[in-house]
Amino acid sequence: MPTKSPAETLLEKANKKASSSAGWFSSSSSKFEEAGDLFQQAANSFKIDKLFREAGDAFSREAECREKCKEANEASNAWWNAAKAYKRGYPDLAIQALTQTITLLTQSGRFRQAADREKEVAQIYRQELSDIRKACESLVRAGDWYAQEDATATANACFKDAADIHAELEEYPQAIARYEQVADHSLTSALTKYSVKEYWLRASLCALAMKDTITAKRNMTKYSSQDTTFSSTREAKFIKGLIDAIESGDHEMFTGTVVEFDQVVKLDNWKTAILLKIKRGIQDEPGIL
Repeated sequence: MPTKSPAETLLEKANKKASSSAGWFSSSSSKFEEAGDLFQQAANSFKIDKLFREAGDAFSREAECREKCKEANEASNAWWNAAKAYKRGYPDLAIQALTQTITLLTQSGRFRQAADREKEVAQIYRQELSDIRKACESLVRAGDWYAQEDATATANACFKDAADIHAELEEYPQAIARYEQVADHSLTSALTKYSVKEYWLRASLCALAMKDTITAKRNMTKYSSQDTTFSSTREAKFIKGLIDAIESGDHEMFTGTVVEFDQVVKLDNWKTAILLKIKRGIQDEPGIL
């Protein structure tokens, strides 16, 4: 018979303690408190052995014990520890554990921490599970919580990432609304004002991806009235050049405008992808745009 590892021995003790009946002189809450401590020790021992699924399961059992003792903070920490263990190869379970943490944090009014955890959920959806729609929903939720806790810069970063995803999903009106929301916030501070032209550029590319040069031009006028320096920026001139090329159905002019801009401001993957979509739109309907 194989000998039990220290982690397995602790887990057995924890299970025994959790399922024992409370004696005359001990309350059920002290029973679950002790069981919780044992589950935590077992979980840490499993981590030492690099058995992350088992560690996550033990932390989850600890969390349930903490909840039975009405220890919300300890329970939310235990769920978070479970999530960190599950992150090592069990993304679905990590999201379940983080969701438990978030519920406890919001119930106790700790929205800043809840937003941090929700951002982790978004990261797992995006990187591990390739579910960008779910990632987008989590980013918006995190952004709303950061905003209500006055963490404006962090909220904006979430909303900007959400806007990028909306555009990837070809939900262009939602993307434009998010970029404009972030730009409006950024205009209020001298520290962030410089980044406004980037958000407006992205919003304008979304309008062009919708094959809507009228909205793109109307938005450019609106942006220039919000910030009088915008119309002289490289970004504004780039959009104007793209609109001219699209309206005249001129592929070469479109490509030339993109190459010229790229030589000065390197295009990232997001912009490259959307510009290819826009260019295909000209090829689909030559002379119409």
